[in-house]
Amino acid sequence: MKRKNEQKMTLDKVGGSPTLRELVAKAELHRQAEEQILTAIPAELAKGVRLLSCQEGELILSADNATRASQIRFRQHEIMASVRAHELFRYVWKLKVKVAPPRFREARRVNKQPLSKENARLLQEEAGHTKDTALREVLEKLASHARD
Repeated sequence: MKRKNEQKMTLDKVGGSPTLRELVAKAELHRQAEEQILTAIPAELAKGVRLLSCQEGELILSADNATRASQIRFRQHEIMASVRAHELFRYVWKLKVKVAPPRFREARRVNKQPLSKENARLLQEEAGHTKDTALREVLEKLASHARD
């Protein structure tokens, strides 16, 4: 199955009503505008930034976290100067940045730390002082997982 960003929709595939064609054309225009904006933003800030709208000289962007939004606001004059170089954004005079965290994040893979030799020795020592045989066996088994 293709990823979402690999699925390109073209007007000849859409067919249907003229309203749908207009929507697809607007979406394509928005995508192209967003590409131009992202090229104008410094590379270290462009990740996680999306174009929301550009109406009446006001450019509204969304950032995935508050840190990135603050950095964009701090460098807004530099960004707006490079954005105005594009024909579509030549009359932009105001920049707003909203924070919109991603809805879903991929779960980070937990990297378990191997048991050190010192901790294994302490577990073995504790097992020697324990009177309960089941607990002693569990502690000794844990101690045997020490890295070599």
